[in-house]
Amino acid sequence: MAGDRTGDFGRKLREARERKGVSLRQIASATKISVSALEALERNDISRLPGGIFSRAFVRSYALEVGLDPETTIQEFIAQFPSDSVTAGHPGAGRVEDVEAVESDRRMASTVLRLLLIAVPIVIAVVYFSTAGRRFVHAEPAAPPPAPATRSAEPTPTDTPAPPPPSDPPAADAASTSPAASAPAPSAAGRLTVALSVSRPCWISATVDGEKKIERLLQAGESQTLEVTQELVLTAGDASAVAMTLNGADAKPLGNSGEVVTRRLNLTNYKDYVQTR
Repeated sequence: MAGDRTGDFGRKLREARERKGVSLRQIASATKISVSALEALERNDISRLPGGIFSRAFVRSYALEVGLDPETTIQEFIAQFPSDSVTAGHPGAGRVEDVEAVESDRRMASTVLRLLLIAVPIVIAVVYFSTAGRRFVHAEPAAPPPAPATRSAEPTPTDTPAPPPPSDPPAADAASTSPAASAPAPSAAGRLTVALSVSRPCWISATVDGEKKIERLLQAGESQTLEVTQELVLTAGDASAVAMTLNGADAKPLGNSGEVVTRRLNLTNYKDYVQTR
């Protein structure tokens, strides 16, 4: 009888789904077929299906989700519902393959879109940080090196200065009081120890005696110690975020918040940057 014949197909689908341990809602989410259409398929109520090639596509998708062979399941469907599984004006089973191809292309496009949404922010971040470093380094032109201190001019052979009175100090003593003699003296070891620490993330570039020692983003609380024998060229992307000591003495603030600064320190001028009490 027709009732007995058609009852087997829907029950077979339902039993396969229950063995698989999946719900109709899970199948609907995976296949994009409504729950009501899947329920009708299990009840053998094919009047709720669109008919023809589309009904067979529904059966194929259901079979794949519950672990049944799709081609065998479609043949059983056609055998039990010959008058309803094919409608006039629809081509044969070849169109099913077209529907599956379209569904495969749709899934592939969805996957590519998700990958692009993940990759684009990563590329933007890499480009931002790589260009930010160059911008901080070149934001402020390097200051010219300090002019070397000059000693007091000594008489040339053509000068004929009057001999100093016997009570006057010798010329060598006068030279010892020149501006050069009053310049800050280097440390006893002939070395300048510079300690840097940052209170918040800050880009730092440091060149010590002509060699690049730091060129990266320092994180909050991170510190660096540099030993200088000739000159330090220091660039900070956020001047107020940097705290510095020079031979153990606190240095003056490098600048204001958000200001990009470049400073040159050497054994002669470093005391100009030390805080006065």
